[in-house]
Amino acid sequence: MTNRYTLLQRLLHWLIALIVFGLLAAGLTFMALGDEGLTNLLGQELTGVLFKMHKSFGILLLVLMAARLALRFRSPPPPYSQTLTGIERLVGSTIHLLLYVLLIGLPIGGWLATAASGYPVQFFDLSLPGLIGENKELGETLFSYHGIGGLILLVLVLVHTAAGLKHWRLKDGIMTRISLP
Repeated sequence: MTNRYTLLQRLLHWLIALIVFGLLAAGLTFMALGDEGLTNLLGQELTGVLFKMHKSFGILLLVLMAARLALRFRSPPPPYSQTLTGIERLVGSTIHLLLYVLLIGLPIGGWLATAASGYPVQFFDLSLPGLIGENKELGETLFSYHGIGGLILLVLVLVHTAAGLKHWRLKDGIMTRISLP
């Protein structure tokens, strides 16, 4: 038995990581500047493009996470080459579970918030169904939750990244499970 994830699982992990970093950067920009500030900085057209790209990559993230979840059920995680402490296993398992929940829940929540707010749900140049009818108040509430979820995701990503860097620095074999080369 190998102590590495399959190549496809490793590729998905790193592709999803890149997309998440981009989505978090855009989301933090939206939160910091707001719609009006963003439009003043970038202009109407570029602001629209940034929102469209955020929606499109969010939906792409949802699709990739569904594939990743399916692969995880088909090929469970490889065993650790070195035993982790009980607290490390608990923290790691909890963070991974929360990452999966948020990386599936946030795109769905964004999709619903977008539709409820009366905006088009875009996947690059395709328009997708809104899933729910227009309700501006609900849309505002859902966007608030979407933003809070994004901030929680940011904290989890930072902790996950710090743990990865710790194991990479220790050269204890944990990072070889998910590394590309």
